[in-house]
Amino acid sequence: MRIGIDLGGTKIEGLALADDGRELRRTRVATPRGDYAATIEAIASLVEALERETGMRGTVGVGIPGVPSPATGLVKNANSTWLIGRPLVRDLEARVDRPVRIANDANCFALSEATDGAAAGAEVAFGVIVGTGTGGGIVVGGRVLTGANAIAGEWGHNPLPWPADDERPGPACYCGRFGCIETFLSGPGLTRDYQAATAPTLTAEEVERRAVAGDPEADAALRRYETRMARALAGIINVIDPDVIVLGGGMSNLARLYESVPRLWGAYVFACGASGDRIRTRLVRARHGDASGVRGAAWLWPQ
Repeated sequence: MRIGIDLGGTKIEGLALADDGRELRRTRVATPRGDYAATIEAIASLVEALERETGMRGTVGVGIPGVPSPATGLVKNANSTWLIGRPLVRDLEARVDRPVRIANDANCFALSEATDGAAAGAEVAFGVIVGTGTGGGIVVGGRVLTGANAIAGEWGHNPLPWPADDERPGPACYCGRFGCIETFLSGPGLTRDYQAATAPTLTAEEVERRAVAGDPEADAALRRYETRMARALAGIINVIDPDVIVLGGGMSNLARLYESVPRLWGAYVFACGASGDRIRTRLVRARHGDASGVRGAAWLWPQ
């Protein structure tokens, strides 16, 4: 049995998977925000509850909004700031009395979809989470590519490629730079873009509804979003040339992306626009949706 834990900002979810990937049990608790010791206990309580309910002992994988540093073992780049600088792997292993594997939540998402989701069978898959923020993960041959600095797949904090004059220098990003992909492609990024053009503040879902209803300003905002995503993903194709790109997060529910973005990215993928080659990379929606993170954490322990 494999146990996956998804440590989020408001909830911690636990999942027990059978060896064939069947879901056995799922449970969740509120995240004890700001309390590191209580977070350790909450994760341990989920592991104990899942093992008690299934009658089996499992491996433990945990997805977090950050990464353990390869140099120090301490958590870095975490939105859940009370984890930063803490030896989370060591402390969890001591508490649950077994080895624990920890990975970035976007990597867990990508691994889930590459294992038995929308990218199953792909040799190279890129998983994209576009929601409140923008994250990514790379899976090659069924294994997460972490990288020497544990930041492989962090496409959201690269500059938007091929910016137009009115996209420079770009919105300020929390990382301290301007014009990051995240500032354009996150849900708040679409909201900001629409508001700048029309004044009303709407959610991404509301912008889409207005576009479907024929609102020209909403449709224009989505067209800008689509070409920005096409440019950003063309950069990924130019670097790692994945078989599949899987979208997850709230923005992945914009149905028109799956037709429009692949139609647009050909102009930016190296040589394809000039030669007429067909781009073989597929853009697909996540099969497991919000459950992909916790499933991917369980799959950190392969067969």
